[in-house]
Amino acid sequence: MGGDTPKTITVHAAHGGVAIGGADQVNYYASAREPATWPHQVGVIPSRAQSFQHRAEAERLRAAADDGGTAVRGQILTGMGGVGKTQLAADHARTAWQDGNLDVLVWVAASTRPAVVAGYAQAGVELCVADPGDPERAARTFLAWLAPKAGARPCRWLIVLDDVADPGDLRGLWPPAGPYGRTLVTTRRRDAALTGEERHRIEVGLFTEAEAVAYLTTSLAAHGRHEPEGGLTALAADLGHLPLALSQAVAYLIDSGEDVATHRSQLSDRATPLADTTPDQLPDEQARPLAAAWSLSVDRADSLRPSGLARPMLRLAALLDPNGIPQTVLTSEPVLGHLLEHRTRQAPTGESEPVSPRDAVRVLRVLHRLSLIDHTPATPHQAVRIHQLIQRATRDSLAPERHDRLARTAADALTAVWPDIERDTSSARALRANTRALISHAEKALFGMDGVHPLLTRLGRSLGAAGQAAAAAAHFRHLAATALDRLGSDHPHTLAARRDHARWRGMAGDTDGAAATLAELLPDDLRVLGPDHIDTLMTRHNIAVWRGTAGDAAGAATALAARLPDFLRTLGPDHPRTLGVRHNLAHWRGEAGDATGAAAAFTGLLPDYVRVLGPYDSRTLITRAQLAHWRGMAGDPAGAATAFGELLPDDVRVLGPDHVSTLIARYGLAHWRGEAGDPAGATAALAALLPDFLRVLGPNHPRTLTTGSQLAHWTRQARNGTVRPSTDP
Repeated sequence: MGGDTPKTITVHAAHGGVAIGGADQVNYYASAREPATWPHQVGVIPSRAQSFQHRAEAERLRAAADDGGTAVRGQILTGMGGVGKTQLAADHARTAWQDGNLDVLVWVAASTRPAVVAGYAQAGVELCVADPGDPERAARTFLAWLAPKAGARPCRWLIVLDDVADPGDLRGLWPPAGPYGRTLVTTRRRDAALTGEERHRIEVGLFTEAEAVAYLTTSLAAHGRHEPEGGLTALAADLGHLPLALSQAVAYLIDSGEDVATHRSQLSDRATPLADTTPDQLPDEQARPLAAAWSLSVDRADSLRPSGLARPMLRLAALLDPNGIPQTVLTSEPVLGHLLEHRTRQAPTGESEPVSPRDAVRVLRVLHRLSLIDHTPATPHQAVRIHQLIQRATRDSLAPERHDRLARTAADALTAVWPDIERDTSSARALRANTRALISHAEKALFGMDGVHPLLTRLGRSLGAAGQAAAAAAHFRHLAATALDRLGSDHPHTLAARRDHARWRGMAGDTDGAAATLAELLPDDLRVLGPDHIDTLMTRHNIAVWRGTAGDAAGAATALAARLPDFLRTLGPDHPRTLGVRHNLAHWRGEAGDATGAAAAFTGLLPDYVRVLGPYDSRTLITRAQLAHWRGMAGDPAGAATAFGELLPDDVRVLGPDHVSTLIARYGLAHWRGEAGDPAGATAALAALLPDFLRVLGPNHPRTLTTGSQLAHWTRQARNGTVRPSTDP
C-alpha cells in the first residue's frame, strides 16, 4: 500500500475558470445547484496502490455511510504516518462514486488552510459559478451551496479532506450538517477538536501479520519474484507491519535485485541508515522516503506547547522498548534535566523555567496527538509505545556524541526509578525490557571513565531476583567479557562482574563452575584490591558458600568460621556483610547436621539484624524465615508453622505477593503445617501456591519442581490419613 500523500491540486485561472489535472476529472461549469451538473467530481483522487489490501477500517467506513442516519456522518481516519489512511479514504471515495451513491465528490489536499480554501474555491467555481479570482469568497459560496435548502433536489455529497496537519486549519471550513452529506478526514492528529457529536474517529493501525505477508507476496509476485513465506514473515516483522515501509521495501527489492535475506541483514545493521534501504524511485505516487515520513510531524510537535520539548523526548523514547516505556521513566529527574536543556529561555532573565513532571506528560500528549507515539496512562508500566521505524529514523538523525549522551540519560532515568525491592513484577519486567532495548542500541555508551553504568548491574540482579538465575548468569558473563574489553582486567568493575557471574552461575545450578570462577578471581582480587578489601573478603566468603552448596556443608561451616574474624576486624560487628557471614555460618552449620545449633545461632542473630537494619529490611525478613525453618528442623514443626504464619504478612507488605521470598515463606508455612499434623491444610496451601510459582518462576525452576513434588507428597498423606516426614523440605 502506498503512503498518505496524494497529488496536490493546482488551482489557476484558465479561460475564465479553473483548470485541474486528472484523466478521470469531470471538468465543466454550470449554474448553481442545477442537477445537470451532477454527478460531479472535483479534485484528483490518488491512484490505487499496487496490491491494495482490503482492511477492517474500510468496512467501518462503509458501515457508517450505510447506517441511514440523518446527521452529517463525519469520519476522521487518524494514525501514524505510513499506515495507509489516504489509500483507505481513496478506496472508500472511489467505491462510493463508482457505485452511484454520490452526486458530488470533492477531494481536497488539506495539509494547509490555504490548500483547503483553494480546494473549496475550485469546487465553488465548478458547481456554483463562483468567482475564480476570489478564492475565499468562492470557498464560502461552496460551503453555503452544500447546506440543504427547502424544495431543492437533495444532493448526496462526500468531501474528503486529506492529510489535515492542524485542526485549526479547518476552523470555519467544516462542511455543514445535512441529511445527505458526509465528510471524511485523514490526519495524523488525534486532537479532541477534530471529533464531536457529528464526527467520529477511526484509528488506522498497522497491517496484521497476515495482511503484511499477503501484501509482500502479491507485490513481489507481480514482478516475477517469489520468496519463502518464512522470510517474508520475518521481513514484515522487521518493518513493524507498516504499510508504507512494506511498499518501499518491495520497490527496493525489485530495483536492487537483492533477496529478502540480504535486505533483512541491511535493516539489522545499525550502521546502515534507514534512508539507505529506500528505493531511488518511490512507488504509488509517494512523496517522501520512509526515513522522512515523520519529519513534518516531529517539526509540528516541537512547535506545540511546551515548545521545543517534543523532539528531545522522542529521541529518548527512540532508545527504549518500542512495546512499552513506563511513564515514570519519561517523567524522572534525569529526563526533566534533559528536557530543561532544550526549553526556550525566558526574557529578561535569560533562564529557562524548570521542567516539571506535568510538563513531561504534556510533551507525551503532544507526541500522541501527532501519532508519533501511543500514550496510554492507564497502563503505566507500558504507557508509551512507539513504532520501531520511527525509533530507527530518530536514532539515524543523531550525531554519535549526542546519541551516547542520550543513552546515558536514558540509563540514568531507568536507574532512578528502579525500586530496591521489586514488589511489582510487571514493573520489573518493563524496566528489564527497556534496559535490554537500550543496551541493544547503545551498550558502548554505558561504559565510560567511571566504569560500568549501574544500570547494567541492576539488570542482572533483577533477573536473579525474579528467579531467572540462568539469564542472570548469562548477563554477567557478557558484562564481564565486555568490561574486560573496554575497561581492562584490573578495573574494579570488571572484577565485580566476574564475582556476580560466579554467584548466579552457582544459583543456576553450576556450583562447580561458580567455585572455579571464584578460585580464578581470588588471586586478581588479592593483587588489585588487597587482602582486606571488602570485595576480596566476599570472594573468599563466596568460595566457602559454594563449597557447601556443592555438598560439603561441614567444610563450608569451617571455612566461614575462619573468615568471620576477618570481617569483624575490617568491617566491624554491625556491618551488613559481617551479619551476612554469621547468617551463612548458621545456615551451613544446620546443613551439616546441627539443626539445634543453627536455630540457636539465628535466634541470636535476628536481634542484631533488627537493630542494625530495622525489622522490615529484606535481609531481616530472610533471617526470620531461616530461624523458622531451622526451628522446624530442630523438632518444633508447630513452632515453625507459627513463625512462618507471622512472617508471611510482613513479606507480602514489604516485598509484595510475587517476590521469591514471599513465595518461599508460603511454601515454608505449608510444609511445616503438614509436618505438624495437618496434611490436608498443607495440600490446600501448596495447591494454591503452585500456580504462582509457575507464573513467577516458570515450570522448570527448582522451587516450582519442589513445590509440585511436595504437593503430591502431602496429597498422598492426606488421602491415607497418615503423616510421614517429607524427604524434601
